Amino acid sequence: MSVIMQMNERHRVIIPKKSKYLIGVDEAGRGALAGPVAVGAVIWSRTNSRELKKALRSYPVGRDSKKLAPKQREFWFERLLVWRAKGWLDFQVALMGEKIIDQKGINASVRLGINRNLSVLSRRQAIVPSAGRILLDGGLVAPVIWSDQQTIIKGDERELIIALASIVAKVTRDRLMSRLARIYPDYEFQRHKGYGTALHYQALARFGAAPIHRRSYLKNLTDLISWRKIKNG
Repeated sequence: MSVIMQMNERHRVIIPKKSKYLIGVDEAGRGALAGPVAVGAVIWSRTNSRELKKALRSYPVGRDSKKLAPKQREFWFERLLVWRAKGWLDFQVALMGEKIIDQKGINASVRLGINRNLSVLSRRQAIVPSAGRILLDGGLVAPVIWSDQQTIIKGDERELIIALASIVAKVTRDRLMSRLARIYPDYEFQRHKGYGTALHYQALARFGAAPIHRRSYLKNLTDLISWRKIKNG
């Protein structure tokens, strides 16, 4: 057995000798009323563990993306881009849009995003499922073909690679919502990123639903907002 990375001394990540890669998976935007859910996956190999341990030494222990300030998330996301360019790690983000969420439900949409990420990373890194171990946050599950997988409650606080997957998912989604705010300025998505804040509810009451709203999430809001025809729909 060999230690490849750890978030703190109390919880170590042990990689069986047969595994060459560690993969972390998390998602962002599950509870939002608008926009996609983002599923992030980060992968690194035992070969690059020494460089990564040095590079990640200053990462705040126990901090998932939600506990970091936006500028901190952006800082670490940019560092991940640099390390990916150096070949130290790789990552992939799947954005599952509101139409898929309305058709399949949020859980199935997240699973589809996990499948897509693992498929892309497998091809890009030329690996097979038997060569990797996957750590997933909360109730997330990888396809059964990835036999060495573990779902960890609050994994984004306990496992560094899951925390990084949380960052790539959240930063990618937040950037998209800020771009969508320019297309749908009435809703100020750049401020709340599509979540159910008072400001967002007020915009829904005034303007109705935009094309990027999740209709399946709005069905229970009829007592809170005044419905109008779908804007631009």
